[in-house]
Amino acid sequence: MIALLIAVGVLCVINTGLVILLLVAETLIVDTGECRITINGEKALTVAGGRSLLATLKDERLFIPSACGGRGSCGLCKVTVLEGAGPLLPTETPWLTPEEQKANVRLACQVKVRRDLQIRIPDELFQVKQYRARVTDLADLTHDIKQVTLELEEPPEIRFKAGQYIQLEVPPYALTDEPVYRAYSVASDPADTRRIELEIRYVPNGICTTYVHKHLKVGDTVTLNGPYGEFGLTDSGAEMLCIAGGSGMAPIKSILHEMARTRSPRRCRYFFGARARRDLFLLEPMRGLEKTLPDFRFIPALSNPDPADAWEGETGRVTEVVARHVQDASQAEAFLCGSPLMIDACIQVLRDKGMPDSKIFYDKFS
Repeated sequence: MIALLIAVGVLCVINTGLVILLLVAETLIVDTGECRITINGEKALTVAGGRSLLATLKDERLFIPSACGGRGSCGLCKVTVLEGAGPLLPTETPWLTPEEQKANVRLACQVKVRRDLQIRIPDELFQVKQYRARVTDLADLTHDIKQVTLELEEPPEIRFKAGQYIQLEVPPYALTDEPVYRAYSVASDPADTRRIELEIRYVPNGICTTYVHKHLKVGDTVTLNGPYGEFGLTDSGAEMLCIAGGSGMAPIKSILHEMARTRSPRRCRYFFGARARRDLFLLEPMRGLEKTLPDFRFIPALSNPDPADAWEGETGRVTEVVARHVQDASQAEAFLCGSPLMIDACIQVLRDKGMPDSKIFYDKFS
């Protein structure tokens, strides 16, 4: 008798648990039909429920930055969700500071549209557009960095600031069964509104880099959106210390184009780190800028030159070269582009040279 009562009790608990799970599923998982998204207290959208906030906004031509294409592995697609998001997910917490979590900041790729939402996004994202472009040139800058030149077709022009980036769409192919976006800094002059240049480094098995390096052809049509980002020139007039490695060249190159076009008198030293001679590129254009800009110097450095390189320039890690050349950085500004490890190391060197964190601007390439 006791065993029977226990069995009945266990079944009741199981049934209750299943009911709760079904209710939760109905609330959080099932497509709830039409939902209303109110943006910044003004703009309202009526959308179909069930998809991520990131994908839903993209369908409405509102593009939120996302370097990983909505897979929750970059942490860029942050929006403030005031109402309707549901509980914070474990996939979001690694990307959000305690302050952001208290302020209702969420990852748009992880928030599902299952009920009415009230969100807040930066006003500048309303200016982001989707573009169709044609590949007009593909050039191998090094053994693993390719320059991609795109001519805008629809719309025919893009307005961006030096240092900003776009998101390039990769269509379904062998490595992905759905379109994927990846972020790349623009390397060209913002004055050239009909054409953009990207410098894309090959990453083995990388979805976008493999597509660009092994499948993309001149004449192909691609889709992109942008521009994004706040990295770029300040108007302080202070001395500039630019430090980059690999494809981190791209935003610095765009900034230098703008300085040359506007005949900026600012003192600028550009330290570019590479492993060996084969990893250096665009040396001639940089030397040309030394003649164009009144107070600019390009300083490439090799950390591990091959004997055949016959290298007579700076050697060592780029941080070591910066430390040798810079004595007092307290009145200068720094613009850093490259891998997270390189940037973190450079920041420490600049701090040791007296530069406050408020004067250090960076764009980490992962």
